[in-house]
Amino acid sequence: MERTLVLVKPDGVRKHLIGEIINRFERRGLRVAGLKMMRLNDAQAKKHYAEHDGKPFFAGLVAFITSGPIVALAIEGENAIRAVRGMMGATNPLEAVPGSIRGDFALATGENIVHGSDGVESASRELAHFFSDCELF
Repeated sequence: MERTLVLVKPDGVRKHLIGEIINRFERRGLRVAGLKMMRLNDAQAKKHYAEHDGKPFFAGLVAFITSGPIVALAIEGENAIRAVRGMMGATNPLEAVPGSIRGDFALATGENIVHGSDGVESASRELAHFFSDCELF
């Protein structure tokens, strides 16, 4: 059993896709183990995207993720990380297959609806940024 972090980014919230995204995960057999709506401040965003600090797109990432509310989800299930990554689709929505979240709902890499942890270590680290142990069920 694995847990992974999914963020519905500000564009996904603005487009009213929260329920659709959760529904897709649940229909696939994954379970929501934690959920919260929040707005990140600059410090939280910089911590979340720390591995990109110093890259030319870092400031844009921080500005976008802090531009509106997000929904943080702890998703749990067998091979959850791999399943979620596949369901999200390619980072560039124009390369994402139809049927994936990004393939169905996004047009630009900078606003690609969702974030998902890319491995076991990043999932553990990212989940701890957004949820305390008592917030996960």
